[in-house]
Amino acid sequence: MLSRIEIEQVLEESLRNGADFAELFFENTESNRITYHTSVEDIVSTKNYGVGIRLIKGHKSVYATSNQITLPILMELAKKTALALNGVIGNKTIHLTESIVRNISPVIYVPSSCLLKNKIEIIKTAHDSALDFSSQIAMVQAGLVDVDRNILIANSDGLYVADRRIQTRLSVTSVANDGMKNQSSSESPGASMGLELFQQIDPSLVGTNASKVAAEMLLAKNCPAGKMPVAIENGFGGVIFHEACGHSLEGEQIAKGNSEFTHKMGEQIASTKVTAIDDGTIPNAWGSINIDDEGHIGQKNVLIENGILKSFMLDKHNAEKVGLKSTGSGRRQGYQYLPSARMTNTYIANGTDTRDEIISSIESGIYAKKMGGGQVDVVTGDFNFSVAQGYYVKNGEIQYPVTGASLVGKGSKILQDIDMVSDNMDMAQGVCGSISGQVPTNVGQPLIRVREITVGGK
Repeated sequence: MLSRIEIEQVLEESLRNGADFAELFFENTESNRITYHTSVEDIVSTKNYGVGIRLIKGHKSVYATSNQITLPILMELAKKTALALNGVIGNKTIHLTESIVRNISPVIYVPSSCLLKNKIEIIKTAHDSALDFSSQIAMVQAGLVDVDRNILIANSDGLYVADRRIQTRLSVTSVANDGMKNQSSSESPGASMGLELFQQIDPSLVGTNASKVAAEMLLAKNCPAGKMPVAIENGFGGVIFHEACGHSLEGEQIAKGNSEFTHKMGEQIASTKVTAIDDGTIPNAWGSINIDDEGHIGQKNVLIENGILKSFMLDKHNAEKVGLKSTGSGRRQGYQYLPSARMTNTYIANGTDTRDEIISSIESGIYAKKMGGGQVDVVTGDFNFSVAQGYYVKNGEIQYPVTGASLVGKGSKILQDIDMVSDNMDMAQGVCGSISGQVPTNVGQPLIRVREITVGGK
C-alpha cells in the first residue's frame, strides 16, 4: 500500500490534464466459500487486490485499474488515464485529511481467524437437520460464505478514509421428491457480522425450514391464472419493490432519463399506504455500509413517503448530472468497477393493517408466502416474478399450496394498487447485479395486499 504522501502525488498527476475530480479506490478482499453435500465438497478462497483510478471532467469520466500497487506504476497509470480527457495542462496541490468513520457493524469473531472445523460444524448441522426432516428429502446442499473486505478511498477533494467490511452467510437448498416430481426450497440468512451470527440464527432451524417448504410444495396444485388480489408476505417479498421500482429510482437511470420516475419528484407515485426506505445505517444488516464506495457516510433515504416520491438514490457523478447531492449510495463490487447508485437495505415500512385482515379480505386470490426470481425492464417497470411458495385463498381462508404461479405487472401500477400494509416488516438477504457489479442488498416489507395483479399459472 502507498503512503498518504505518495497517494497525494498520484492524485496530483491525475489532475494534470484538466480533470475536475480524481479518485483512487484501493481494495484488499478475502472471500472464503465452503460447500457441503454428503461431506465437504469444496473449499475455495479468493483474493481481490488492486486499485481503480477515476477521473471526472464535466459529465465525462474515465477509469483505469491495476492489480500492482507501486508508486511508479500508479504514476504512469494516472498519466495515461489523464491523457484521455484532452484538457488544459495545469498543476494542483492535493492535501489529504484522514477521516475515521464510526463502525455501525461491529464484529466479534472474524471468520478468517476461526477454525475451519467450526465452520464445517455449522454447515453440517444445517445440512443434517434438512436431510433428517423427512424421508422425502432427496438431496441437500449447504454452504457458508464469509467475506473480509478492506478498502481505502482518496480523492482530490481531500478525502482519505478507510473501511473494513465483514459479512457471513449460510445457505441451504433442499430437494424433495415424492416419486413423481421434485420441489426445491432455499434459505440463505446472512449479516454484516462474523460467526457470532450463529448465536442469533440456529443453523438446524435454517435447514429444517428449507426442507419443510420443499416437502410441503410436493402437495401443490396448479395455480389458477388471471387477474386477482394477491397478498405478498414479508422478507423476500420485498424483491418486487427492489426490482420493479427500486432500480428505477437509482441514479444511473434517473440521470439518463430512462426511468419512469425521472420527472416525478414530489408527485404521488404510490398508494398513500406506501412508505419505502433505503437505509444503509441499520447495525449489522446485510446491506449496511459505514461509508459507500465513494467515501460518503451511509444514509437512511426515504424514497417514498405516504405515496409521494421524496428522493432518488444517487452516487456522486449522477447526482451532479441532475443537480443534486449524493445520497451515500455509490457502490461497486470491487476495484474493477466504476461506482454507481445502488440499494442497501430497501424496504416498504410497516402499516396498520393486520395479517388476519389482509388474508380474510381476499375472496379469491393468491397468498405469495415466498417469492422467487424474476425479470424486470428498468425503463418501463414491466416485471415478471415467480412465486416460490404460494397458496390459493378462497373466502378469506388459505386453502392449499399452488405451483407454477408468477406475478406479472408494472412497477408504477403495483405501487398504486397496494391497498393494505401489515405491521410485520422483515428483511431477506440477496445479491444484486447491475452496472457496478454484484453487491449485497437486503430486501424487505411487511405482508402487503395488491388489489389486483395478473397471476400466471399452469
